[in-house]
Amino acid sequence: MTADRPAPTLGTVEEAAAPVPGARDGRGAGQAPPWVVDALLGTAVALALALVIAIGVGGTRRPDLVAYLFAAGFGALLLLRRRLPRTVLVLSVLGVFAYYTRDYPPIGVAVPVVPALYSVAEAGLLRWSVGGGLVVFVVSLFFRLRDGEEAVGFLLGYETVSNLALFAAATALGASVRGRRIQALQQAEIARLTGDQLAREAASRLQGERERISRELHDTVGHTLSVISLQAGVAAEAVGRDERAVAEALERIGTASRQSLGELRSMVRLLRSAGEDTADESRGVRSLAGLQELVDSARRAGLEVTTAVGASPAELSAPVDAAAYRVVQEAITNVLRHAGATRASVTAEVREGRLELSVTDDGRGAPPGGTGGGYGLAGMAERVRLLGGSLTTGPGPAGGFRVQASLPARLSP
Repeated sequence: MTADRPAPTLGTVEEAAAPVPGARDGRGAGQAPPWVVDALLGTAVALALALVIAIGVGGTRRPDLVAYLFAAGFGALLLLRRRLPRTVLVLSVLGVFAYYTRDYPPIGVAVPVVPALYSVAEAGLLRWSVGGGLVVFVVSLFFRLRDGEEAVGFLLGYETVSNLALFAAATALGASVRGRRIQALQQAEIARLTGDQLAREAASRLQGERERISRELHDTVGHTLSVISLQAGVAAEAVGRDERAVAEALERIGTASRQSLGELRSMVRLLRSAGEDTADESRGVRSLAGLQELVDSARRAGLEVTTAVGASPAELSAPVDAAAYRVVQEAITNVLRHAGATRASVTAEVREGRLELSVTDDGRGAPPGGTGGGYGLAGMAERVRLLGGSLTTGPGPAGGFRVQASLPARLSP
């Protein structure tokens, strides 16, 4: 047997709001299971009807076992009210009609039918609830008027109002319970979706922070280690032949190490100062104003570097200034490590509100099938993209390799 529940009309939330046998049905801790509630309701209905039948007021036939079986049947039907609300309503209505055809003592129409009307309304079947109530009301009123045993004014007044009020109250109560259940489920769904969204945003922020720290570490430590590696090679070749060259190489290694340590400390300080204004400190740590020191370090490593920097830090937002410095730093590091170049050129100028940056060399260029980068170029591209700029890399106009970046000079507040 399949459940005659309605097709959902408000999506999965309303579908979930329909009562399901064996489910907790939204009850909290300490509440009785639904089947216990239905059993108690059915028992109460059966006992109430049995009591009315036993009193035996009216009717032309004395109550017998069949009459009491009717009472028990009305109560037993309520055990199925959650799974088969329409079936329960139809059988309850037909049962009332069948009971009265046997001329047993009147039991009214409210007690047997009202629980079924409530059940179909709770299941979202408002038309069935209203229609079932009207059918019972009209049929019972017709036969009572036809029999003429009661005053017309009494039937059309007190009886009509009381029965319609009971039917309307049962329907309204069922619809209200369903509405509250749907609202509770919607609120729970909203809370779940909100929690998921917050978790995704937190994960995104965490991933962004990891990528930022990764770029900073690569730019700071990677460049310094490249310089140290080159100077260590110079010192190794000069050992036993040129002690002065060895001493100079070791001094440069020490200087590069101290500078890297200073930048690492500054980066840690910036990371620990969340919520504070760190723009000035950020500019002081990484800025085109410190480009000369970077160029001097490359020259000491044997690379001839020319610069044409027409952009001043005052023209640039602090993040753009820092990003430009890092792009040049990474490009020079790649030249020292991979290009086999002897000369490099750095240009930077502001044109029409944008910082145009270029680093070219006379080295071997990009390897076949690639653009000559690993994490460094990827980090540069990401850093530039996050600021609304663009980065292009490839062969230079006269051979070698070229890195070009275009960024907005001033970021919108």
